[in-house]
Amino acid sequence: MYIIVGLGNPGKRYEWTRHNAGFLTLDILSGKWDIPLKKVGFHSLYGEGMLGTEKLVLVKPQLFMNRSGESVLSIVDFYKTPLTSLIVIYDDVDLPLGRIRIRKCGSAGSHNGMKSVIYQLQSEDFIRVRIGVDKPPPEWDLADYVLSGFHKDELNAIEEALKSAANAVETIVASGAGEAQKSFNGTSET
Repeated sequence: MYIIVGLGNPGKRYEWTRHNAGFLTLDILSGKWDIPLKKVGFHSLYGEGMLGTEKLVLVKPQLFMNRSGESVLSIVDFYKTPLTSLIVIYDDVDLPLGRIRIRKCGSAGSHNGMKSVIYQLQSEDFIRVRIGVDKPPPEWDLADYVLSGFHKDELNAIEEALKSAANAVETIVASGAGEAQKSFNGTSET
């Protein structure tokens, strides 16, 4: 069983912002695997389904980003899932736009959602899929930047990255994080 969490902020206002790359990837997976995100619980929208013989729970926390960990902890506790079966998908300003990176563990960096998840779980030992949204220009505040939308000339790159992130998650579920790292780290191509 895998719990797959996409980080983002709830509400239309944030829908296509950089900080919602995790939500956007989860939307792709939900459609691809026919797992609707219609259940409400754990401070989240979530859905349950199967990929082959593997049970999956897709989760969009509905608390704002800096409290995402509360949702993640409650759903992990409910399903009694080991953290090695948790995948968290999120935006990363330390990666160039369109790149993805899979890691089996690590720190939160500057990401407040990941800080919340790590704090609540009291562990860094879970799989993450990071989606590059690039660094803000020098004149931009980091919070304003991640809550901003993508420019027209960035849309192709981010759409390809979201598809790659979804494919990477599928590879993790089917073949493990190590295989996904070999296939997807450092590229946004499928």
